Amino acid sequence: MLDSKKEFVLVYGDAFVDFIANDMTNTSFTKFLGGATVNVAAGISRIGAPSALITITGDDETSEFVRNELDKEGVNMNYAKIVPEKRVSGVHVHLTEGNDRIFTNYIDETPDLQVEPEHLQEEAFKRASIFNICSNTMFHPTALETTRAAVVLAKKHNVLLAMDANIRPLRWESQKVCYDTINTFLQSVDMLKLADEELFFLTETTTLEEGVVALAKYNIPFIMITVGAQGTYVVLNGEVKHVPSIPITCVDSTGAGDAFMAGILRHAHLYGIPKTMEDAYNCVFFANQLGAMAATKAGAITAMPCFEEIKSLIKEGV
Repeated sequence: MLDSKKEFVLVYGDAFVDFIANDMTNTSFTKFLGGATVNVAAGISRIGAPSALITITGDDETSEFVRNELDKEGVNMNYAKIVPEKRVSGVHVHLTEGNDRIFTNYIDETPDLQVEPEHLQEEAFKRASIFNICSNTMFHPTALETTRAAVVLAKKHNVLLAMDANIRPLRWESQKVCYDTINTFLQSVDMLKLADEELFFLTETTTLEEGVVALAKYNIPFIMITVGAQGTYVVLNGEVKHVPSIPITCVDSTGAGDAFMAGILRHAHLYGIPKTMEDAYNCVFFANQLGAMAATKAGAITAMPCFEEIKSLIKEGV
């Protein structure tokens, strides 16, 4: 860790309960704690770096399940908010023939109960090395206001800002609102992860080369563009390099991207943003390995690699 006063990676986002299909018949499901940012927070903790989560839960059995599971994962919940009436959202995840996943049947009984700006504790940002967000806290007006306020606090306290685009089109009012909103954050981001189709959408381009050029105006130091089985393209201060994927037999890709992001954030917490392309390559290759490991298991948080599993992967500076 570069600054001894910076104690953890701070993550903001909604907790979900994922009902993941047991097989490709999609007729029976198992309950897991989920949500992209929740997966990332747990994933960071599992691989040996401290994490804290800003989220909102209620006083019902499902909310208690969420808090208990995160406590088991070692995630610091001191900055999370409990509002008794809040109900945690549920998502059904169906599996395809290629063991990819499709999100269906999104259920949110209390959509207007969100983390509000006044719920943010400045102490969390004073102690954070990195603040990680994704677009899932940008489509609801209150959550968007909170995300903007949190970014201001992060910048005030010299906290690195990381963003995983993680676009879910069906949750947005329109493509235009989605495009306009996410683009307003890019000028503040220090580390950006996005899939190739998200790159094309946000830059209104059709090739990776064009997309990278279009992103250059934001001066984002460290960009990761994931291309599925083809691996990841890393962009460091304008230089582009391909990082290959790890050949695996995929069981469930639900948590792969979140495991990848956890690996990136662990590295940045320990060493800061990569300064050379060699460092960036090693960081992303390590993250690719974590994503591959997660895809060989069912579930999301349950698939996140643990420190014992990754000991052999860790090199000095990774």
